[in-house]
Amino acid sequence: MAGTIGFIGLGNMGGPMAANLVKAGYTVRGFDLAPASLETARGEGVAIAASALEAAAGAETVITMLPAGRHVVEVWTQLAEAVPDGTLLIDSSTVDVESARKSHALARGRGCLSVDAPVSGGTGGARGATLTFMAGGSDEAFARAEPILKRMGKNVFHCGADGAGQAAKICNNMILGISMIGVSEAFALGEKLGLSHQALYDVASVSSGQCWSLTSYCPVPGPVPTSPANNGYKPGFAAALMLKDLRLAQAAALASGAATPLGAEAAQVYGLFDGLGHGDEDFSAIIRMLRGAKGA
Repeated sequence: MAGTIGFIGLGNMGGPMAANLVKAGYTVRGFDLAPASLETARGEGVAIAASALEAAAGAETVITMLPAGRHVVEVWTQLAEAVPDGTLLIDSSTVDVESARKSHALARGRGCLSVDAPVSGGTGGARGATLTFMAGGSDEAFARAEPILKRMGKNVFHCGADGAGQAAKICNNMILGISMIGVSEAFALGEKLGLSHQALYDVASVSSGQCWSLTSYCPVPGPVPTSPANNGYKPGFAAALMLKDLRLAQAAALASGAATPLGAEAAQVYGLFDGLGHGDEDFSAIIRMLRGAKGA
């Protein structure tokens, strides 16, 4: 029989994830600061709690999906003082590695198992239960978390010890941010040279330029019907969130002494795009800025 899960953070990602756990047979008790998110979750069968601690009370597992590392540490500090030994704590937020490791330490100090398990796949993946989870934590903690994560995602990877999930997430998204800029620059250049979008896509998608940013998320309308470019760049993954991840990658690079010149440049490009007021558009809309002011 499925158990009880506390879910803290029921926004654009957390809400659908919690709903999929309900569909899988779990009793889910959730909390969020936004009343609209609570009402949406209630409609999906999530039992609504009055606080984070109430959501966690009596739950074998507690999942958090929060905006930043400071929020995770704050909530996990509360949880560490309240939940019983043996509770499994999973954080699926995307945060800095230091905050993830601090959260693990809080859980360990209370006798709880813990996993940092950020996701890739955007809101569509959250709704469709096709997310990819990158998990960090002990073998024992991952063994308990894996069946739950598989109810919300298609791919679940154990990347290593505490913080390894966050490390994998920011490295992956640095690749994504850099590659989307490269694909967008190529299409912008192709337009200047009189090359049709379809012609460039047909060649690059089966040649050395092939990558996910091209074949799954093509930044121009037409070649990939499901890409945000065909829906007014309504975000599956907002530019502001890409900027957040790129800045997390740069903070990690600085702390570890890694050289990431293209990652640094990508953060600058998305920082400018966000500063121009486009943070709530899909990150693939970066092509509009790269075309110049007229196309932004």
